[in-house]
Amino acid sequence: MQHETRADDVAALHAELVQFARDLVAGGRDAQGGPSFAQHSALSFIARHPGCRATDISDSFGVNRSTVSRQLRGCVESGWVRTEPGSLRSGYPLSLTAQGAAVLAAADRRRLDEVRARVDGWSPAEVTAFAGILRRFREAPVPTTAPDTTTRVGDDAHA
Repeated sequence: MQHETRADDVAALHAELVQFARDLVAGGRDAQGGPSFAQHSALSFIARHPGCRATDISDSFGVNRSTVSRQLRGCVESGWVRTEPGSLRSGYPLSLTAQGAAVLAAADRRRLDEVRARVDGWSPAEVTAFAGILRRFREAPVPTTAPDTTTRVGDDAHA
């Protein structure tokens, strides 16, 4: 019985993580026209790695270069990212424009404000514990054992 409870708890945790990821991605642009989640990720990477190329971002994020290129196109068209001269083969070095840095800073402030609002009423110890648990989960090694093939009818968390 204890094994079933643990399996149910793990399934519930998975469902919450899937919903959390969907909420982040679906959040999209805010009312002020800020970056989408994907664009924000690209802008943050460029801010940390000025002169990087689309291939650097795709390698770091583990996504196809075409996915990154689509997001970057929107960032360039919005005036947030500047492409520097470079070879077509190796890609163009990328940097944030002043507007891009301002948009990223504003988006970061709004996102932090959203987190603060969600943990309003939590004790400092609860916030610290939650951050620690998330970090522990994120840093845990992914086991190489066979996947659970249990079918859960109607559970879209597995979609």
